[in-house]
Amino acid sequence: MVGSAVWRALESKGYTNLIGETSKEVDLRNQQSVLDFYKKEQPEVVIDAAAKVGGILANNDFPYQFLMENMQIQNSLIDGAHKAGIEKFIFLGSSCIYPKLATQPLKEEYLLTDSLEPTNEWYAIAKITGVKACQAIRKQYNKDYVSLMPTNLYGSFDNFDLQSSHVLPAMLRKFHEAKKKNHAAVTLWGSGTPMREFLFVDDMAEAVLYALENKLPEYLYNVGSGKDITIKELAETIQKITGHQGEIIWDSSKPDGTPRKLMDVSKMKEIGWQYSIELEEGIIRTYQWFLDNIENFKEVKL
Repeated sequence: MVGSAVWRALESKGYTNLIGETSKEVDLRNQQSVLDFYKKEQPEVVIDAAAKVGGILANNDFPYQFLMENMQIQNSLIDGAHKAGIEKFIFLGSSCIYPKLATQPLKEEYLLTDSLEPTNEWYAIAKITGVKACQAIRKQYNKDYVSLMPTNLYGSFDNFDLQSSHVLPAMLRKFHEAKKKNHAAVTLWGSGTPMREFLFVDDMAEAVLYALENKLPEYLYNVGSGKDITIKELAETIQKITGHQGEIIWDSSKPDGTPRKLMDVSKMKEIGWQYSIELEEGIIRTYQWFLDNIENFKEVKL
């Protein structure tokens, strides 16, 4: 989702000398494969949108893979770029790098000040090593290596599988399927009171372009809207956009998760970047993409 959005943004700005490979073409876990790729293509800039990702269940069941494979991907790309003489590297991470109980909104300086969320600490630790590797190269070799930490992203090419998707695309799918079934009731987890921040993926791509075209003064920046919304409000917004007219049932026996997770995005704003796509517009665009590609999604039982 993120890589394709960045590619579209680059093309729309007139960039033509773009190099992109799939994981089938270059095994990013294998450092020699990455070094060979760098030697062959000789890129001037590397944007690292690659990672092994998954939800709470996957992180819990495969902690070693989430830790090791993400470290292998990052180490190959970052160290390979340094060895290849590449002066600019943009590393994309996740807000899960911050401590579980950090004060809201999350500031960049909270990194490594307390314990991580146990359900995704393996992924978080890997991402932290990537941030620190970029910081170390920046400090020791004065290269323009920077880390961007996005909030919850959504948009075109999102994951709409109900077993593994995140909350926003999962809700879109559920309300759409329920509408087709004579506006059947939709059951959602928890109380609806937790608050979450969302950023349309095309805005994330614009932040990457900003980092590409400017030398940012610090090594780590949060990227988000700086606004949050309750899960209940999110559900009602998605219900309206999809045209579902049935009942929403909140299953309070299911967990709510973290009460609030909001990013402090003042550093990006201070240097000249801020988001532009409001949540409702972004959801409308995401739902339209889903409808345009609906033949790729199997019907699900609610």
